[in-house]
Amino acid sequence: MQKHFKIGQIVNTQGLRGEMRVYPLTDYKERFEEIQWVYIGDDFNNKHFIEKVRYKNSMVILKIKGIDDINQVERLKNKYLVIPRENARELEEDTYFIADLIGLEVYTVNGEYVGILEDVMQPGANDVYVIKNGSKEYLIPAIKQFVPHINMNERKIIIDPIEGMI
Repeated sequence: MQKHFKIGQIVNTQGLRGEMRVYPLTDYKERFEEIQWVYIGDDFNNKHFIEKVRYKNSMVILKIKGIDDINQVERLKNKYLVIPRENARELEEDTYFIADLIGLEVYTVNGEYVGILEDVMQPGANDVYVIKNGSKEYLIPAIKQFVPHINMNERKIIIDPIEGMI
């Protein structure tokens, strides 16, 4: 289980006074309003306190205390905003953090090994699991019909693919 979660990536400056454009890596971008601080990059010794949050299209415009000009933000471009797991929001039953799913072994309902969950795409209405086994790659819609069971204790995903899916 991951100890820290990336919730956004600093992609650009916004204005001259230290605001930054953040690409949210969460399906709940309002979370930036609920947290008080973030880590920047892999520096887990310094908390950066959030002063202001607003939105522009799909981006989060963030102002962090102590970052007061465009040059400071320029140096932070492409870095991730990270929170500790204990600051993550509670999930509903049968929902999981993507970071916890990556690396799980995938089997069919008949017990056949399919591969390892390498990525989760979020193209629209539902997530799509990217499962790899050597050079083979399978795309499985993450809906109950095709993914009837996830066992985090055993680190397994059970899928029920239709013909031609794998």
